[in-house]
Amino acid sequence: MSTTELLRREWTAFRRPGRLIALACAAVTVVALGLLLALNNRSSCPGACPAVPVAADGSVVSDTFWFLHRDLGREGSITVRMTSMTGTITYPPPKHDRIVPGLVPWAKAGIIVKDGTRQGSRYAALMMTGRHGVRFQHDYRNDVAGGPGGVSARSPRWLRLTRSGDVITGAESTDGNRWHTVATATLDGLPDTVRVGLFAASPGDLTLRETGLGGAIEEVRFTQAVGVFDHVTVEGGAAGTWDSDAVGSMNHTDWEKHHNASGAVLKDGVIRISGTGDIGPVSEDVTRAVDNTLPGLPIALIILVVMAARYGTRTTGELRGRYGTRTADEPTDPPDTRTADEPTDRHGSAASRRVILIRALVVAGAVFATGLVAVGVVLPTGLAGMKGNGIVVPPLPVLTGVRVVAGLAAVLALCAVVAYGLGVRLRRGWTAIVAGVSLIALPYLITAFPLLPDTVSDWLLRLTPAAGFAVQQTLVEYPQVTQHYAPSAGYFPLPWWAGLVLLCAYALIVSLIAARSPIGGDREQPVRRGRRSRAGASGG
Repeated sequence: MSTTELLRREWTAFRRPGRLIALACAAVTVVALGLLLALNNRSSCPGACPAVPVAADGSVVSDTFWFLHRDLGREGSITVRMTSMTGTITYPPPKHDRIVPGLVPWAKAGIIVKDGTRQGSRYAALMMTGRHGVRFQHDYRNDVAGGPGGVSARSPRWLRLTRSGDVITGAESTDGNRWHTVATATLDGLPDTVRVGLFAASPGDLTLRETGLGGAIEEVRFTQAVGVFDHVTVEGGAAGTWDSDAVGSMNHTDWEKHHNASGAVLKDGVIRISGTGDIGPVSEDVTRAVDNTLPGLPIALIILVVMAARYGTRTTGELRGRYGTRTADEPTDPPDTRTADEPTDRHGSAASRRVILIRALVVAGAVFATGLVAVGVVLPTGLAGMKGNGIVVPPLPVLTGVRVVAGLAAVLALCAVVAYGLGVRLRRGWTAIVAGVSLIALPYLITAFPLLPDTVSDWLLRLTPAAGFAVQQTLVEYPQVTQHYAPSAGYFPLPWWAGLVLLCAYALIVSLIAARSPIGGDREQPVRRGRRSRAGASGG
């Protein structure tokens, strides 16, 4: 029998009501739970929520800071001396009972060239940070380290940004005479006149509270940074006064209202800038939009694993009916469908291996089609529903969306192949189901919650087939962004392609082991031989 004919025959045999119902239940679970969560997830803003900062490339960014600024032409510079950087952290652990002085690691204050005051516009900045020394950052994703250390009145830092057309150069000095270039950036398409000035920002203080068996829940508190500058010189800018504005929303917290409002104070040549917020590539509130449309995925995975594992044990029973004997726990065999070109062999002939691999292909194809339809429906519909309800939804690039939809369908198919192979090899239905769920579904399910220590969750998603679900990840780790990069927060430790390769390796290895599994036992006699013997004895 040709491969095409065998594939058609096995596909026809696969389409039993129980298996089709399992596939339908898995698809309905993904779609129904995803839409239920997405369409009932509504904005809590009193009225319309503020616009989401979007960079020139369409990505959602953080862009909130206090800005003291004035015009700068196509050729010019700003030079300042920074003498102090302090800050405030509200109610940090362990007791959460005091407001304390301090700076979070990525608090920042310095000088910036920006294409206007619109959030998401292009910029280049040179700054002091809380614990990372001098940094040159531009266009949200790019970060270059300058000199280490801090700043004080005894040890001031001189900062300079120079514009020449679209090229911005950042330089630092300890004495104002000897300058060291930190980095240069080209911001294509800058207008003739941009805004230049001083800024301050401070992201939230992120700490982790232990829960469960060592898992962690994020807790974020309000912080503020204050930078003090003098010897401020702008060359190439229009004469006039400074403008002082908040880029983004500010001065709404109790601390800012009653203690120290964010803003700029100019007195006797000294400028004091207070600010909160961040300038960076990721906004914490919008990193899990894709995940929020897929709450039914773990349940669907369990359904598909159970279906595939049972199909694997049934395959063993059917092949034993052809080539060996059947054990008590194997399902009743259907009538013999062996063709004349399939030889009888107790120990797994080439024909039986061929059937096993063809059936693995059939399982993979059926589950892939199911996953493609389910995820292809729930992802765009769920994202559109959340956006319509006022939820901040980052733009999903077309290629990323295709990767998530097709990738998850492929992952579900490969997981089903692994479960099918376990069913063939282990032969016992419940044993194969428990092994499949424990190896595939359980690591994916428990790492989605802050139950286990982050290190344990990371290794589970590095070593088990659940690593393949990294294809759904849209969160990118940036060293300059304060965020909890952990599985429970939607972050997979492996790149999507590496997780998919690992899952493919599992599927290949388990399939090969299943194909080489013995069909009969050493002490077993073929069923048909025994039946013929009994018939002959009675006839005699």
